[in-house]
Parts: sequence; structure tokens; C-alpha cells
Amino acid sequence: MFQFRPNATFIRLNREDRDPICWTPTVRRVTTAPVTAAPRPLSVLQVLPALDTGGVEQTTFDVAAALLAHGGRAFVASAGGRLVEPLTALGAEHARLPLDSKNPLILGANAHRLLSLARRGGVDLIHVRSRAPAFSALYAARRAGIPLVTTYHGVYNARSGIKRWYNSIMTRGDMTIANSAFTLEHIVREHGVDRAALVAIPRGVDLTRFDPDQVSPERVEALRQAWGVGPDERRLILLLAGRLTRWKGQRLLIEALDQLRGRTGRDEVLLILAGDDQGRKGYRAELQDLIAAKALTGSVRLVGHVADMPAAYRLAAAAAAPSLEPEAFGRTAVEPQIMGRPVLAADHGAVRETVVDGVTGLRVAPGDVHAWSEALARLLALGPDGRAAMGRAGQARARTLYSLDRMTSDTLKVYETVLSRGGR
Repeated sequence: MFQFRPNATFIRLNREDRDPICWTPTVRRVTTAPVTAAPRPLSVLQVLPALDTGGVEQTTFDVAAALLAHGGRAFVASAGGRLVEPLTALGAEHARLPLDSKNPLILGANAHRLLSLARRGGVDLIHVRSRAPAFSALYAARRAGIPLVTTYHGVYNARSGIKRWYNSIMTRGDMTIANSAFTLEHIVREHGVDRAALVAIPRGVDLTRFDPDQVSPERVEALRQAWGVGPDERRLILLLAGRLTRWKGQRLLIEALDQLRGRTGRDEVLLILAGDDQGRKGYRAELQDLIAAKALTGSVRLVGHVADMPAAYRLAAAAAAPSLEPEAFGRTAVEPQIMGRPVLAADHGAVRETVVDGVTGLRVAPGDVHAWSEALARLLALGPDGRAAMGRAGQARARTLYSLDRMTSDTLKVYETVLSRGGR
């Protein structure tokens, strides 16, 4: 028999496992104040495909931090990514597994690997956040005799019975967390799940990091210089944050900006497109060609990945979230509000929960270039004072409803509820 050694680089597996599992070494434990939601420390294994940037990955990181802050143990299994190093720096323990694969043979192997990890780590509960690894996690949890919690992070499309069955794996645990009321209602309609087995917990934003008062002028100035925005810029700076992919609506906003300029004859908006293309070189080139064709080279900037998003929102006067498909939550409509900025957002999905039309921002018909052009005109017509008032209203509401503390506290309460119903 082996002993569980979380600080080791490698651990020996039992005979049911075939491949070594690499645990990233623990660096230090967090020293922040404990979360008060859970009455006792818990050991939880979170499972997801990878740990790159994104809402799923950030939520995994945040919940791991909350577990550690309460004195528990946080295990994460994924195929790796840029968040592994900061995660382990917190004191969490990461196992690198091919959880980004949908190959049935690899899914089967992953099931045994997760079971071994759960047993060695004395895990109380497994929390899975994606469909393919959910099949492996469900097996591991049932064999280990511990509860399984799932989080339904997106509104998965299903055009066939097989795909609907595949998606339904995210409802087969002991409790399913939906990342918004919109997502919860989708689960009920799509899978006929008993509402007693569902709970809506919106994503949380770190109010310490996203605090306007903590963003120094030097940080804003650094972005201004990086983006080529002069200190005497008089145009309204509008920020669209999101990876460069067609459904995020970058092309729509460029066309709306061109239409606005054509109608008013003035160049009043500087549009910043912040986000990686993540290998979508063709779409990036398409956007660049459109910008050139519309003679908007001086009015639209593609700035790539931005690490300092709080400073980006402070530099901008407003934000846009023009997604062509409904967002299951849409943090790019929430983060700017927390930073005191009004937001233009497509009027579907969870945006109807997070943006109060005419109060904290403007909800705009999805995919309608003319409607977005009109919304830009309305935003300009508000003037600095009107936009500031809208930003203050959004900040007060979003800080109350979408804080990181509230999200992690509610998640730990779910863990306790599930365990109290018959956990180990």
C-alpha cells in the first residue's frame, strides 16, 4: 500500500491505474479569513477539463481558495493550464490528468484515476464542472461512496436524443448548481429535473480585486500607453472584453459603430476589443479586414489578452457585451458594473438578471446592428454625468448580488447540505 503524499512530485498508483499522476507541489496555505458558511473543514476534489482562463476555471480557483481559507483541503484535477501555478501557490493540490479528452477509453481510465485520487486524499465530495469528465467523476464518486455535485456552467445545445443524454450527465449528481436562474430554468425544461435537486448560484466577482479605489493612476496609464490612447482622448472609450470568437459579437459592434458614424458624421467612440483569438487566426483577420474596409482603423483597437481588467474598466467609460447567443451568466456584463461602468448588453440569457435596462445599463436586441447603433447613440446622449449615475447604480446592485464571498459561501453550503443527506 502507498501513502498519500500531496507535496510529492509523483505518487505511486495502485494496480487499477496505468499512468502516473503528476501532483503539482503545494507552496503555501492561504491566510485570509475563513469563510463562515461551512461549520467544518472539507476536502473537496474539483474536476474540469483544463485550467486556462475562463469563467469555469476562475470559479474553480475561487472555490478552492474558499476551502483552504476555511481550513479544508482543495484538490483539483485537470489537464493543466495557466491557472495551475497560482492555484498551487494558494496551497491547493493539482493532479494533471487528460480530462480534456472525450475518448471513451480515456474516460474509463480517468474514472479509475479519480477514484484513486479520492481515496488517497480522503475526499469528502467530488465537484465536476464539465460534461466529458462528469462520466468519470460520477463513477469515481459512486465507487468511493461519496457525494457528487455538478455545476451546469452553460446552456448546452442538444439537436438529438443522444446529445441530450450526453448533456444530462450534468444532472446526475446529488445536487446540480446552475450559474444563473436562466440556466436553472433551462435545466428544468431540457431535462425535467426536480427543482429540489437544483440551486442557482451566480458567479462571483472578487470585490477586493475589482475595486475602483484600488486601481492606481499608474496602472491606468500603463494600459493607456499600451493601447495607444492619448491623455487628451475626447471620444467615449468602449471596452468589449472577451475571446475573439464570432458569437461574442465583435463584428456586430464594429458594424454598429460604422453605422453610427455614418448617421452622425462624427467619430465619437473608440472601441477596444480585448481578448485572445485562441488560435482563431481566420476570425481575427476577418475583423481586421472589416475594420480596414469600414475605414475604422483609428477607431477600433484589437489589444489581445489583458491581465489587468480592473484597470481596463477604469480606463473605459463603458463596456459592451453583444453576445449573439444567450450567456449562461456573462461576467463581462457584471464586472464593469462592479467597477462603476454602465454596460450595453444583448437582451437575452442571464443578462436579463444582471443588467437592469435603463438603470444599470442598456439591454439591446441581440444581433441587430441598427439597435446597437441606436444604443451607442443613447449612451453618448447620456453624457458623462448620466453615465456616471448609471455606473453607480450598477455598482451598488452588482456588489450586493454578485460578490465572490456570496458565491463561495453558497457553494460551501451546498457541500454541507449534500453531505448531511447521507455523505460519508
